[in-house]
Amino acid sequence: MDNYSTSWAPQSGLVVGAWLVTALLVVGAVVNVLTGDGSGLLLFALATIAVGAYAVHSSVARPRLVADAEGLRVRTFGGTHRLPWEGTTYRLRTTRRLGRDGLTLEIEHEDELYVLGRLDLGTDPRDVAEALDDLRAQD
Repeated sequence: MDNYSTSWAPQSGLVVGAWLVTALLVVGAVVNVLTGDGSGLLLFALATIAVGAYAVHSSVARPRLVADAEGLRVRTFGGTHRLPWEGTTYRLRTTRRLGRDGLTLEIEHEDELYVLGRLDLGTDPRDVAEALDDLRAQD
């Protein structure tokens, strides 16, 4: 068996864009502080926290998922979680919210559940599940 591995992470352009938007929101918040607009400051602060949290998480937890002959590695704020193929299951889950279907890849190992979507993986979760099937079949 070869030492082949593959990984998935948020698209770099999206992460860079999130950092740029965060910087612009910080500038907007500073302007609101200087003009004394309290309600505008609140809105800018909330938006800065939301977009900034995405930017930080997408930068720190890279790559989000790595698969190789030994199993999977899922990266979170809590560190890297190693999941051997044995005892690990994954499935695609479709949920309907606000009239739209959302597709996620759910990875389960013992008492842990990781839910990864298109933004986390940088690609369609169906493609990732197919690649995981191919890697697992090599085992």
